[in-house]
Amino acid sequence: MKLDQPKAPEAGRSAQATRVAAGRTAVRDGSELRGASTSALIYQALRTDIVSLRRMPGDPIVEKDIGAQFGVSRTPVREAILRLAAEKLIEIVPQFGTFVARIPLDVLPEALVIRKALENVTVRAAAERATRAQITALRANLHQQRDAIAVGDLDTFRGVDDAFHAAIAEAAGFPGIWPVVQSVKIQVDRYCHLTLPKPGRMARLVREHTAICKAIADHDPDRAAEKLVEHVDGIMTDVDVPQNIGELVLPR
Repeated sequence: MKLDQPKAPEAGRSAQATRVAAGRTAVRDGSELRGASTSALIYQALRTDIVSLRRMPGDPIVEKDIGAQFGVSRTPVREAILRLAAEKLIEIVPQFGTFVARIPLDVLPEALVIRKALENVTVRAAAERATRAQITALRANLHQQRDAIAVGDLDTFRGVDDAFHAAIAEAAGFPGIWPVVQSVKIQVDRYCHLTLPKPGRMARLVREHTAICKAIADHDPDRAAEKLVEHVDGIMTDVDVPQNIGELVLPR
């Protein structure tokens, strides 16, 4: 999903953007199916499409078409669809069809509260324990975020945004916490893809990430936690429904 901004020259794209795009292509055309679970890869490809809004809420999910895309039978496709239905990303309507689920607004505030509680632990621990190399990696990630904004690449921005928070969990010594956060915030991520193109919003997120990084670099757990809370609360304030997307969400 691209923003309506002038494209910078291709050379200006970050290396991260190139790697992310290549990875998406490999999964989406089925070239990575060998040596891995076919169902798992189809699940991941569909999940990525749904979260990134390449498949919009209400879009039909046709097993036969997906099977043809990946060159597989309908069995692994069905398995992937059932997993996505369990995550409330797909809605199966008996005798009618299977569709990308609308975004349930009522679950977003709770998901953000859980995220804030879990990341409060990681950001404090990172501020206490982060090594010089880990802090350097966080700063490098901030540059990647700015690169993504410069070329108007929302998909890459979301990827390096997630990588920033994963790196904090790694620096904290609790790398397993971030995957838990990701599973909790999946509907939030979908909503963010609807609202991130709002002018100035990505730049604001980078400023918040920069403040968190500085607090970690200064080994100040209290300030790091304070900046993390401000960051997540900022996401909470964005949970409104622009008039032009009302049909894509389930109202609270």
